[in-house]
Amino acid sequence: MDPKLFDHTILKADATKGAVDRVIDEAIEYGFASVCVNSCYTAHVAQRLKGSGVKTCTVVGFPLGQMSARAKAYEAKCAVEDGADEIDMVINVAALKDSDTKLVKSDIAAVREACGANVILKVIIETCLLTDEEKVTVCTLAKEAGADFVKTSTGFSTGGAVESDVRLMRKTVGNDLGVKASGGIRDRETAEKMLAAGANRLGTSATISIIK
Repeated sequence: MDPKLFDHTILKADATKGAVDRVIDEAIEYGFASVCVNSCYTAHVAQRLKGSGVKTCTVVGFPLGQMSARAKAYEAKCAVEDGADEIDMVINVAALKDSDTKLVKSDIAAVREACGANVILKVIIETCLLTDEEKVTVCTLAKEAGADFVKTSTGFSTGGAVESDVRLMRKTVGNDLGVKASGGIRDRETAEKMLAAGANRLGTSATISIIK
């Protein structure tokens, strides 16, 4: 399995600097696509990964997405200034539930603008909280707002990635956007199912055991 399919992830509240450093070392050793962290570690991770070919990925508006668009954009701007190559942002789920598509799209667009042209933007839609209709709507909005990927889950809500959601997301965005599956991917069999369903990036903290 290609290591470049994986964002090697450490996002828990008790993730110490030592634990983050272990994840960085593993990512460099195996050649993963990125190390995905909370923004307080962005500068440290970017410095450690410099020249390794592994990208620095930072989450924004994580894990609830209930921040103002201005706050999310500023968080993304700070992360990019600290060296983030990729941003994974959480949508405003409640706004989507209220059918406020203008707010949802402008929220994503604000972060897209803050990222600039050279930083990859992944939009976490939190599929476990959405109907299929809402999943299609938000994937379409993410595409219109200039996102590079749509992503299933934070891994901190009521559920994670499932094949049917990945398949629906891929069908909606076509080949124009990437699809990242994350949340509950802990073994090789699950990872392979997500890839077969249409994912082209996987986010997991169990990356080493999956690869081995």
